[in-house]
Amino acid sequence: MEQFLSHAMKEHGDMVYRLALCRLQNISDSEDVYQEVFLALFRQKAQDWDRDRLTFWLIRTTLNRCADVGRFRLRRPVLPLSDLLKAPPPDEEAAALWEAVARLPLRFRTPIHLHYGEGYSTEEIGAMLNLPPSTVRTRLYRARQKLKDLLGGYDDE
Repeated sequence: MEQFLSHAMKEHGDMVYRLALCRLQNISDSEDVYQEVFLALFRQKAQDWDRDRLTFWLIRTTLNRCADVGRFRLRRPVLPLSDLLKAPPPDEEAAALWEAVARLPLRFRTPIHLHYGEGYSTEEIGAMLNLPPSTVRTRLYRARQKLKDLLGGYDDE
């Protein structure tokens, strides 16, 4: 079981952490979610799971843990992610884009992260978020429109 857990952490750990950071926008809470997700995996009898089932389970569990943290967060103050970052990212344009993504409402931010950050299709995202794929596509479209407004993009019409 330890070997399975170690392999899962190496292969999927970055994704779990990035998804938690995208949802929570708090480094310490994201680290806590990362730890809780892999502790939950350790308690599962998951050694015979295929890669897709494991990935789906990790994403769903990460989203659930983030929701738990969000409910708890209502009782304590939170610093914005920008206040916690020490060094500026090397790519200024990418940093501006992801800062704009961080300002999107959660219902838009999560599909944007899963689609562009992690590379999942709208069908896969729909299954993970319990949404129809058409709703995911609509949210991606609306998120892109909001990002265009936030970043001062041009009207292509």
